[in-house]
Amino acid sequence: MKERIIVTMPKKEMIKEWYNVKADLPFALDPPLNPQTKEVITPEALSAIFCPSIIEQEVTTERYVKIPEDVLDEYVVFRPTPLIRASFLEEYLETPARIYYKYEGVSPTGSHKTNTALAQAYFNARDGIKQLVTETGAGQWGSALSYAGTKFGLKVKVFMVRISYNQKPMRKYMMQLFDGSVQESPSQSTKCGQEYLKEDPKHPGSLGIAISEAIETVLNEGNSRYSLGSVLDHVLLHQTVIGQELKKQLSMIGEIPTILIGCHGGGSNFGGTILPFIPEKLDGQEIRFIACEPESCPTLTKGEYRYDFGDSSGFTPLLMMYTLGKDFVPPKIHAGGLRYHGSAPIIAKLLKEGLIEADSFSQEETFKAAKVFSKVEGIIPAPESAHAIAGAIREAIKAKSEGRREVIVFNLSGHGLLDLSAYA
Repeated sequence: MKERIIVTMPKKEMIKEWYNVKADLPFALDPPLNPQTKEVITPEALSAIFCPSIIEQEVTTERYVKIPEDVLDEYVVFRPTPLIRASFLEEYLETPARIYYKYEGVSPTGSHKTNTALAQAYFNARDGIKQLVTETGAGQWGSALSYAGTKFGLKVKVFMVRISYNQKPMRKYMMQLFDGSVQESPSQSTKCGQEYLKEDPKHPGSLGIAISEAIETVLNEGNSRYSLGSVLDHVLLHQTVIGQELKKQLSMIGEIPTILIGCHGGGSNFGGTILPFIPEKLDGQEIRFIACEPESCPTLTKGEYRYDFGDSSGFTPLLMMYTLGKDFVPPKIHAGGLRYHGSAPIIAKLLKEGLIEADSFSQEETFKAAKVFSKVEGIIPAPESAHAIAGAIREAIKAKSEGRREVIVFNLSGHGLLDLSAYA
C-alpha cells in the first residue's frame, strides 16, 4: 500500500489567536486616504461602513489578537484543517520535490472564506448591527458570509458579479439555503448599478462594481454595515489561522518549507498562508512566497503600485496597492474570485519590498493542472485554487530539471464541486 501522509491536529491545539504581521514588519504600510480630502482617513470616517470592533482590528498593531470563544466554537466545526502530502502528484510529475497542500475545502461552505466570515459576523452582531451587505465574485465569499449570518443572527445581502451569477447558479442556491439575499451586479437596485446598465445592458459586472453597490446600499439603509472578504488588513488577520496551523503541522513531521504558494485575487488566502512565515524570512531563512494569479487579471505582475479605490465608483478609502485601475473589467474567466483590479495593501507592500514573488497563469494551464490534480489526488479544486496547483506544478517541474529537493506547500483554498460547469 502506498504511503499517504495526512497531518491533523487535535482540537485542543487549535489556534487561539490571530497573528498580525504589521507588528514584525521593518517598514510601515502606507495609510489609507479619505477619498474626499486625500488625507489619512480617520476611524470615525470608516464608521459609516464598518462596525467599531472591525475598525479596531483594521488599525491594531498588536502582534496577536485573541480569537473570541464564540468564534472558536464555530471554528471547531472544521478547524484545524488537514495538511496532506500530494504523493500521487509527486509520482505523476516524477519530481524530487516534496509537495504538500493545506486543504481549506473542508469548511462548511467549501473554502477558506469561512474563517473571516464567522469573525466578521460575530463582531458586527456584538456591536448591535442587524444586516451585513457585501459583494461576491464566484460566490464563495457570499456563501461564507450567509452561513456566518445564520450563526450570529444577521441578515445578509449579497451583490454577485453577473457573469458568475449566471455561470455558477449553485453558489446562489447555497447563499439562499443560508437565508442570504443575492442579486446579480450590476443591478437596478442602486444608482451606480443603474449607471453601468445604462452604458451596457449586458454588462458582465466586476468585483469593483459589486463593492460599489454594496457600499451604496449600506449608506442608504439603516443599521447595516459593509463586510469584505479580502484585501483589508483585518481580513488577512483572520486568515492567519491557516498559516499558523500549517507551521505546527509541518513541525510535527519535521519539514521546513522552501516554497509557499497561494492563488491571488485580493490576497486573503495567500496572505493567511504566508504571513505567519514572514518573521522567518526576515531572519534569513531561505523561503520563497509565490502569489499565483490569472494572466487575464494580472494585478501583481502588471499592475501599477499606487493609491487607488477598492471599488469602481470611488466609495472606498484610497489604498496603496498594485492595481489595474478601478475601471478595469476583467475577461469572463471562470475563476471569478480572482477577477479583482486591486490587491491587499499588505501583500502589495511585501511585493514592493521584494519579500514575495508573483506569477501569472493562463486559463488553459490552470485547468490542465486542475484536471491532473483531480485525477491523481482525488479532489476537484475550485478554479481559483487551481492557480496555486498550477504554481506548485510549475515549481516542481523546475525542481526536477535543476535537481533541487524543494519542499513545496500550497493552500488548496477551496473545492470545485459547485464549479463543474467551469470544467465543462
